[in-house]
Amino acid sequence: MRLKSSSRLHGFMLSAVLQLLLVASSGAKQAAPRTDPTEAAAVNAVFAKFGQLITWTDISGDPCNGAATDSTDIDDNPNFNPGIKCDCSAQNNSTVCHVTKLKIYALDAVGPIPEELRKLTRLTQLNLAQNYITGPLPSFIGELTALQYLNLGINALSGSVPQELGNLRNLISLSLSSNNLNGSLPTELGNLSKLEQLYIDSAGLSGPLPSSFSKLTRIKTLWASDNDFTGHIPDYIGSWSNLTALQFQGNSFQGPIPATLSNLVQMTNLRIGDIVNGSSSLAFISNMTSLDTLYAKLAIVLRNCQISDNLASINFSQLALLNLMDLSFNNITGHVPLALLNLNLLTFLFLGNNSLSGSLPSSIGPSLKNLDFSYNQLSGNFPSWASQNLQLNLVANNFVISSSNNSILPSGLECLQRDTPCFHGTPQSSSFAVACGSNTSIFASDNYTYLPDDAKLGPASYYVTGAPTWGVSNVGKFMESQMGGYTMQSSNDVSYTMNSSSRQFRNTPDSELFQKARMSPSSLRYFGVGLENGKYVVTLQFAEFVFEDSQTWRSLGKKVFDIYVQGERKEQNFDIRKEARGSYGAVQKQYIVPVTRNFLEIHLFWAGKGTCCIPNQGYYGPQISAFSVIPVRKEKNNRKTGVIVGAAVGAAVAVGLVVLAGLYVRRQKSRKLSSEQQELYNIVGRPNVFSYSYSELKTASENFSSSNLLGEGGYGSVYKGKLTDGSVVAVKQLSETSHQGKKQFIAEIETISRVQHRNLVKLYGCCLEGNKPLLVYEYMDNGSLDRALFGSGRLNLDWPTRFEICLGIARGLAYLHEESSIRVVHRDIKASNVLLDANLNSKISDFGLAKLYDDKNTHVSTKVAGTFGYLAPEYAMRGHMTEKVDVFAFGVVILETIAGRPNYDGRLGEDRAYLLEWVWQLYEDDHPLDVVDSRLTEFNSEEVLRAIRVGLLCIQSSPRQRPPMSRVVSMLAGDIEVPEAVTKPSYVIEWQSNARGTSSSSASPFLSSVIDEGR
Repeated sequence: MRLKSSSRLHGFMLSAVLQLLLVASSGAKQAAPRTDPTEAAAVNAVFAKFGQLITWTDISGDPCNGAATDSTDIDDNPNFNPGIKCDCSAQNNSTVCHVTKLKIYALDAVGPIPEELRKLTRLTQLNLAQNYITGPLPSFIGELTALQYLNLGINALSGSVPQELGNLRNLISLSLSSNNLNGSLPTELGNLSKLEQLYIDSAGLSGPLPSSFSKLTRIKTLWASDNDFTGHIPDYIGSWSNLTALQFQGNSFQGPIPATLSNLVQMTNLRIGDIVNGSSSLAFISNMTSLDTLYAKLAIVLRNCQISDNLASINFSQLALLNLMDLSFNNITGHVPLALLNLNLLTFLFLGNNSLSGSLPSSIGPSLKNLDFSYNQLSGNFPSWASQNLQLNLVANNFVISSSNNSILPSGLECLQRDTPCFHGTPQSSSFAVACGSNTSIFASDNYTYLPDDAKLGPASYYVTGAPTWGVSNVGKFMESQMGGYTMQSSNDVSYTMNSSSRQFRNTPDSELFQKARMSPSSLRYFGVGLENGKYVVTLQFAEFVFEDSQTWRSLGKKVFDIYVQGERKEQNFDIRKEARGSYGAVQKQYIVPVTRNFLEIHLFWAGKGTCCIPNQGYYGPQISAFSVIPVRKEKNNRKTGVIVGAAVGAAVAVGLVVLAGLYVRRQKSRKLSSEQQELYNIVGRPNVFSYSYSELKTASENFSSSNLLGEGGYGSVYKGKLTDGSVVAVKQLSETSHQGKKQFIAEIETISRVQHRNLVKLYGCCLEGNKPLLVYEYMDNGSLDRALFGSGRLNLDWPTRFEICLGIARGLAYLHEESSIRVVHRDIKASNVLLDANLNSKISDFGLAKLYDDKNTHVSTKVAGTFGYLAPEYAMRGHMTEKVDVFAFGVVILETIAGRPNYDGRLGEDRAYLLEWVWQLYEDDHPLDVVDSRLTEFNSEEVLRAIRVGLLCIQSSPRQRPPMSRVVSMLAGDIEVPEAVTKPSYVIEWQSNARGTSSSSASPFLSSVIDEGR
């Protein structure tokens, strides 16, 4: 009985326990976590609008399930993309899940950011990077105040950055890189006090960095390259004590680089480049010792920064962790320090394009394998460490290469020294063509054979063909890239060697030429060696075959670089894909250039522009597929314009060409350098300045006949001349009363020869014989702008032509002020100093008044130079001379061009006599277009208004309120917005005030003061 009773008791208890478990199980099931309904609907809507499908593990379709709620890390896990993470903590006796992370990464999602996203208010991470998201960056993102990580990089977002982002005070990382945004950064972003990472490179932004950014004291990484940021690099960056990575390349920042950066002792990656104006010092880098980054290696890039310093003044021994240093394209002087080359971890050193002198140090450190010293003034013997086991680029120095040391380095270096001794005076060739990156010769439709160019180049290397005809030099290291290829073919593998053998290219019958290309991360030069002197047609061929033509993130890349031929910039911010209107389209650029001293240089230069990381890290910089160099006479003869009839005629033409060619070569070989001409070459030391004889120029100008007189100026007269080869030139004969002595004359030659641009009048050469030195310039068929607009040679210039003329002047001045290796303030910009060629392209003339810009001496002690009506107030009244003097004068010229009248015309009524006063009055009365020349019956009113506003900005009273010329170019081209003119200049207010109290015959007070000062 007891056993039976005990059994029943145990059974009862077991049943009760089971019932309790079932109840508990039922309760647990009822309390299972569920996603907040609003958020669930929002998540599903976001994925649906982006065309993304996500497989939920729960048949109910509830988002917060499986990997969304467990410990799975979805951030870097490709198996959970798209994906979300949820927080399912209990609240109010029930369990509700909230979405905290959302990722749609590199899935080519297309369309605008969905409105439903604003309902995910618990988000801490939002990653929509590497898609094709379009439209504006919505302000409601600022409502997601829990966000800590926001990544919208590599998309097609447009519009401005909303100020509401400043509400995201928990934000740690923000990426807006590689988008199509515009405008300046909002001040409110300075409220992001927890921000540690800010990526805004290639975002399309402009303007100065906000002063409120001084509050971002936790920031560790700032990438801000490839924008149009202006002003000075702020001093407050030196107070960002946690900063380890800073990138400021490809902007419009003005120097100097702030000395406060010396406080950044944790810095491991510093890249500043492409600074305009203002001389900088190197002293601040001595403290960048990376004290708190034990295992980090230090990279310092200060390329093209207007640095003027002596390299020996820097204590490099403090930089024990230095792995890479790039100080190229500056004005650095002195000897190469032994301490720098002997740093133990230093692997890459780029010091090219400076003014270093002396010999190379006697030893180098154990890690140093890549050294660039090209384009300096180094000389002496090669040290024992110089060998072919390392990359050592010594192109364009003063080394004497002999048979004893020629075998130490790759052959041909003697042909690429500054004096270019190879075949100087004894040319060996008259043409060549190269298939860049190709390992085979290619016969093209132009009937030329393109030679292979498969030499393996690296960060500091060069190559010269066996029979020296041409050579190539490469400098630079691809940052963030583990791949080291410097040629590429198009294929699907991710490297710099990509295969496109099956591809056909648009716009060309020669697709084979574009299957491969040579590329460079910094500077790529090709040279023609031993060429006959004369004019050549240089044809450069490009094609882009890496970026896709699709609505994907792979289509969002930009490769942008500058093109120079014979030292003259031919293209700025050249974008192959933009020019070709897509990938796999051929682009051909053709230039006619002079070859003197038997040497030609083609230079492709990266100025910090373009994306860095599409389709992979380190894809940027110049690239070229092929090029040819053909004499003008041969080029013209090679063009087939019809059927040649009659063998006798053909033979006669051929004989005639042979005779002419023989006479040309004989003339070139018979030309002897006088001692003065040799002196010119010794001083100038450049291959693109030609020496003419006095008798030659006298004959060309018909004994300087008055019938050939083009004009007269303070420095002499200019004559039209026709040389024996049929080319027409302009000969400037300096007057006996000119204060230019021989040294000043040679200095002008040197300056002009080094300052070359398509919007500057080209100097061909000079003559030093006799008492009246002569300069020979290119001839400008359509004379000066003032004659074309309102002078005796008035031309019918429509608005598009006038706009291009103004844009050309702006580009020329931007080059003089900010881009040339020698920065020049013209000081006499006016309509008569702007010349027009046969195609009405504008070119700035007359550097006789130009003064090399000296940052330490901006006051002119001599009589003020310039022309009344174009003089900036600070220059006219106080002799204070900066590049903003030219900006003011440009503002006057652009308004003259719009109005079709000079800046002062006494024949007009009192209210219109002074152009600047009249324009301001119309602008204040909201009738700015009334200033437009009445002869312009049709014009783009938006473009004209933009030009007027630019002009008014340029003529502001204070030089600080005038924009730099690079920004003027961007505003005119419509790349950036034109701000409202700050205020009416004080001198205009004074004019109007005096006009009310004086007779109409009284001179303008400002002009009167200018005239008095000018006397």
